[in-house]
Amino acid sequence: MGEFTFELNEDQKQVRDWLHGFAADVMRPAAAEWDEREETPWPIIQEAAKLGIYSLDFYAQQFFDPTGLGIPMTMEELFWGDAGIALSIVGTGLAAVGVLANGTEEQIGTWVPQMYGDANDVKVAAFCSSEPDAGSDVASMRTRAVYDGAKDEWVLNGTKTWATNGGIANVHVVVAVVDPELGSKGHASFIVPPNTPGLSQGQKFQKHGIRASHTAEVVLEDVRIPGHCLLGGKDKLDERLARAREKAKAGDERVKNAAMATFEASRPAVGAMAVGTARAAYEVALDYAKTRVQFGRPIIENQGVAFQLADMATQIDAARLLVWRASWMATAGKPFTSAEGSMSKLYASEVAKKVTAQAIQILGGNGYTREYPVERMHRDAAIYTIFEGTSEIQRLVISRTIAK
Repeated sequence: MGEFTFELNEDQKQVRDWLHGFAADVMRPAAAEWDEREETPWPIIQEAAKLGIYSLDFYAQQFFDPTGLGIPMTMEELFWGDAGIALSIVGTGLAAVGVLANGTEEQIGTWVPQMYGDANDVKVAAFCSSEPDAGSDVASMRTRAVYDGAKDEWVLNGTKTWATNGGIANVHVVVAVVDPELGSKGHASFIVPPNTPGLSQGQKFQKHGIRASHTAEVVLEDVRIPGHCLLGGKDKLDERLARAREKAKAGDERVKNAAMATFEASRPAVGAMAVGTARAAYEVALDYAKTRVQFGRPIIENQGVAFQLADMATQIDAARLLVWRASWMATAGKPFTSAEGSMSKLYASEVAKKVTAQAIQILGGNGYTREYPVERMHRDAAIYTIFEGTSEIQRLVISRTIAK
């Protein structure tokens, strides 16, 4: 297991520089266009696939980096390029993590490659957990999965919302209730294969930010899927449900939830996304402050501006270190005894909102226009405090952990 270090090794530096070049040369020049179009940037995804950035092999290499820094480094560089395009590139990863966290080896080998396709025919995948009345409140989930033993099929009914790539995905991973009496402990995750009858796209959302990333409802109407599409298999599910029932009788609430396992694994990665966006806005503001002359001197020579930039740089570094610590701990198998994953996501997302707002302020009127990218970065940054667990939920997780 790799030792914790603040220094990237040579291989990691090469990957970082490679990603940075793609972000600077391919993503940034296209960012404003796809933000305005509010469409999935398929040509950019395909270019990423041709280069090997959008591929199962690449993300597997980063996921299994023994230092734990492969994924956060990747996320930071891509989201430094542009958050909307980056999310369209990495959004498939949440569904892949759902399968990796809960699936069998056979399921992983079968379905994860189909989520990406190949350089000539790129595909995307969607992780469907949130519902109109069950976002952070997963216990209120209404989507049901009923087992038809005669046909060895599961029948899914319900509506999912806020699904990245929802409806346009080749593979959907759907979290559904299999035992309503167990609340959030009675959930399971299912693969819905391509072209399965009954699955359709509902409303596509027009968003404040990350507009190049497709977000929509997913409607499930008598969706029948083979029994082997239950992640982990029925035997494992039956055992887990039996334990949950016994623990419920004994008043013990400590049972693993499939959706929460996915979110736990991805929170530091979301923090890294926020760090990338914050860093991008900071760099724009720093460059502007060095070149913008007012009253005969660059505005960075004014303490009011210089101190803001000093705070921005400090907060970004602190956020990155929290993300790296959580990522290393997860890879090293060290438990989040103080909710370190939630800490990293909470702090980094709040920093992104604050730093992008400060960047607009430093640019003044220019920062408020679309001629400069900081207004888009500020719109994009708002999502980090909302998706995959709001800041309020992260504080709840942290407070409950430290109160034990």
